[in-house]
Amino acid sequence: MIDEQEALDLAADWADISQGLRKDLGQQLHAQWIKPIQLGSFCKETGTLDLYLPTEFSANWVADRFADRLSLAWKIARPDVRHVRVSVLPGRRAMQGLRLGRDEGTRRAANDSVPAQPGDALGLGAAELGGIGQAPIGLDPSLTFASFVTGAANVLASNAAQRMAAVETPQFAPLYLKAATGQGKTHLLHAIGHAYLAAHPRARIFYCSAERFMVEFVQALRQNQTIEFKARLRGFDLLLVDDIQFIIGKASAQEELLYTIDALLAEGKRLVFAADRAPQALDGVEQRLLSRLSMGLVADIQPADIELRRAILEHRLARFSPTHVPADVVEFLARTINRNVRELVGGLNKLIAYAQLTGQAVSLQLAEEQLTDILSANRRRITIDEIQRTVCQFYRVDRTEMASKRRARAVVRPRQVAMYLAKVLTPRSYPEIGRKFGGRDHSTVIHAVRLIEDLRTRDADMDGDVRSLLRQLES
Repeated sequence: MIDEQEALDLAADWADISQGLRKDLGQQLHAQWIKPIQLGSFCKETGTLDLYLPTEFSANWVADRFADRLSLAWKIARPDVRHVRVSVLPGRRAMQGLRLGRDEGTRRAANDSVPAQPGDALGLGAAELGGIGQAPIGLDPSLTFASFVTGAANVLASNAAQRMAAVETPQFAPLYLKAATGQGKTHLLHAIGHAYLAAHPRARIFYCSAERFMVEFVQALRQNQTIEFKARLRGFDLLLVDDIQFIIGKASAQEELLYTIDALLAEGKRLVFAADRAPQALDGVEQRLLSRLSMGLVADIQPADIELRRAILEHRLARFSPTHVPADVVEFLARTINRNVRELVGGLNKLIAYAQLTGQAVSLQLAEEQLTDILSANRRRITIDEIQRTVCQFYRVDRTEMASKRRARAVVRPRQVAMYLAKVLTPRSYPEIGRKFGGRDHSTVIHAVRLIEDLRTRDADMDGDVRSLLRQLES
């Protein structure tokens, strides 16, 4: 077992290692083989770190092709890691999780008094979720509705997910969660699983990735186990399938998934799918399956805006971190790491872990030094010309007024706002900014920046204008 602090440190290191592998291997290979890896236990005595994958197939594939690279990366990140062991997640042993015994004529609830067999790992009742660590079906105990921060970007998906897990039968089926990488769709899948089991203690659920579904279906075909596969799969009360885009082009797997959806819907069961694109954008998907995926509710999770990113950081700090993180650092991270929530939280974890391990206080300077890779990948180069154009459109003033000598209030205030944004969003110095505004002195720019900062604290309308402009420029 590893304590909470060590788990935090390992997670921070893994975020860095995973990001490096994504650059080396490319997005597709990383998403298919590296992203599903889950951290296991770390034995300090032997220096052995366990890495888990959901299936025997994927564990063997990663062990054969990436074991040396993973081992080297971990040794560089943590010298105390001397061995890396890749294996299947305990309790999720390939096809056994989907087989019916020959004498098992009827489906039984996972928490019945009959002792669970090793092959029952994928059918889980709420009683089994009480333990510490990863649940046998792969539900992460930390990914619940309580830990999911809701904002304008994800409120529809969050509400729909909670409705899907409630005692009352939802008015839509299936639920399809669409979001780009790292925006929270997998979090909601896990949260649905936890909440559904809490509301339906005797229910059975099945959680998997589309890749795992395909691999195990092919194994069933090869082993003449398709009847058992279908019977077991259709015996679940809730089906959760992640990364459905990876089922593209697999005709036999698509057909089996189609029949499974029809069978479960006919019995009033609940189904949730997640993908990085809308159903209509899934190339290579059979039309009948496409119509099933689209027939319920398609809930889109938009990229987190600045308010939601800030709320996620504050929520995580309040729940998990004993380390003090200044407000300006939180604001800096929320404003700068804007590609996805996973990178945002990973950056925070890394910063806290580094501060705790080195005894340094968290500061803006430390954040800029230690999060160089993440920050550079997220920074979109915003130019002063772009800022001036956006501000002029917002306030409906002519672009030439940015460099003019006119001092009418209707012109001066937008010009000052543009100077303020230029300082906040670009690395330009005060003199450089001044030159872009008609050759003004640097003291004029400093005055404008301080004035707008002050007005934002006293004038709600001004603060609203600046926030709106920031959203436009950072989107």
